[in-house]
Parts: sequence; C-alpha cells; structure tokens
Amino acid sequence: MKQFLDLEDIPNINTIISDAISLKKEPFSFEYLGKNKTIGLLFFNSSLRTRMSTQKAAQNLGMNTMIMNLNADVWGLEFEDGTVMNAGTAEHIKEAAAVISQYVDIIALRAFPSLTDKEKDLEETVIKSFQKYASVPVVNMESATAHPLQALADAVTIAEFQQKKKPKVVLSWAPHPRALPHAVPNSFAKMMQLIEVDFVITHPEGYELNPEITKNTPIIYNQDEALKDADFVYVKNWSSFKNYGQIDCTDQNWMMTLEKLGNAKFMHCLPVRRNVVVTDEVLNSSQSIVIEQANNRTWSAQVVLKHILENL
Repeated sequence: MKQFLDLEDIPNINTIISDAISLKKEPFSFEYLGKNKTIGLLFFNSSLRTRMSTQKAAQNLGMNTMIMNLNADVWGLEFEDGTVMNAGTAEHIKEAAAVISQYVDIIALRAFPSLTDKEKDLEETVIKSFQKYASVPVVNMESATAHPLQALADAVTIAEFQQKKKPKVVLSWAPHPRALPHAVPNSFAKMMQLIEVDFVITHPEGYELNPEITKNTPIIYNQDEALKDADFVYVKNWSSFKNYGQIDCTDQNWMMTLEKLGNAKFMHCLPVRRNVVVTDEVLNSSQSIVIEQANNRTWSAQVVLKHILENL
C-alpha cells in the first residue's frame, strides 16, 4: 500500500482485517518499521478518536508524531490555482505540501466538507491537493466525503462480534440538531459492499446518500421493516444529499431504542448525542459495542500505517 485515500487503496480487505486483529494481540511487534520515521497529523477540524488513535497507532509502530491544527497553527492555505492571494490566504498548497513533505515521512490529514457546495465537496479538493503536491504518502483521516479508517474499524468490529458467516447489517439514519457530513455513512456503505454481509440502509424518504456509492444496496424507508432480524445496527445521522447539507427531517421516531434494536449489536462511530440519536438504555446495555468499535480505530490506523511503512 503506497497511500490511503479511500478503501480502494486496500489491496485485500479480508487480509487487512485479519492483520488488524493480529496487531491487537502484539501491538509492538513491528516497532522497527517506524524507527526514525515521522508522521505529520494535520487537522482542519476538531478530533478526539481520530487524533488519539492514529497517534497511538504510529507510536506503536515506533514512529515520531507531529500534530498541527491547520486552522490555528499555520497561515491560511489557498487551494485554487491562479488565485490572486490578496485576501485571507497567505500560503498556497503547492508550497505548503512540498515543505511539510520535507519534515515528515507520512502525512495524515483530516478535513470536513463545507456542506454548502456539493460539487466542490465531491471534488475532495483538500486531500487531493495534498496528494498532488506532497512527495510522501498521504493517509485520509476523514475527508469531505469519506472516512475509510472508521469504516475499516467498523469491519474489524463486525468480524470480531459476528456469530454467523453472513450477518445482517443495517445502517439506520437518526435525527440530529446539526447538519452532518456524509463521510461516515458513505464509507460504511462502501465497506459493507466489500465484505460478506447482508446489508440494507434505512432512512426517511429524501435522505438517500450518493447513488454512486450506495449502488444496488437495498434502501428501506420503513425502519421497523429494515431492522427485522438484524445482527448489527449502525446508527448515524447525515444531512440531505439531494437538498445538499440541509436538515429536511427531525422526526424523533427514528431515534434508536432497545425495543427497535431487538437482539442486534449497536454500533456508532461516536461522538453520539444521547436521547437524540439513541437512548441511554441502548448505550448502557451489553448490546452496545461502541467502545470496542472506538478501540478498533487504533488497529485500523496501525494496520494501514504498517502496510505503508513496508513500502517506504
């Protein structure tokens, strides 16, 4: 693996899931790979799990880590070509990415969408600009439309908890007071299409994700029908893709309850708003595996970094 911008960069999904599970048992067995290597963790947005898990993963591999908040610690970055930079931006990505590449061996980047300009967000300008102008591998810690490290952690979690060869997995929309990105549900849907599960999506009408991502995945607008016989239920809010970035539904009936969950395991990427997205009863139950899921963020990051280090 030479970079990790999206799930397509993984050569073999089943192998990398197995490798991640193996790393949990011997987290320091590949420390030699990162000796005298440095990773730059660059954040345009706040982070808890992504920052700490990726830093821990790098350190488990013997790497040095450098962390920067790009919205506060550096000059305003310009991404457009031909711009007359006489306003808020002071440094172009062409120079910035080239300079950062001289200081680190891997760049890991996290950036959110605007949720106002669909076409611009779909272009993935930020992460693709770093890929274009950096001379070292780039790792996607979440971009405008994708969160592949989270999706890999989700797949590892399902592999650890599944009780049957082909479990039923449901991605269920939930209400939320803020307009949220599509990155997590996009990548989860793509990952579920790559592993052996019976996968369905349920959400209110009008909340369809990008059809280029969901493809032939069944979409059921009746939540109770979709949840029937589920083994894993992944709950996540996302804003409208059709009316881009808008909140078109706030129906609290879509909140996940223990009654709806049935016998399924409950999954969420966190952070989660209690009693808005899901009830306390679910999160406090033995059916919730969100903490184990969050723990797997370390191992998903570590297995990706391991494979990249092996190709440096």
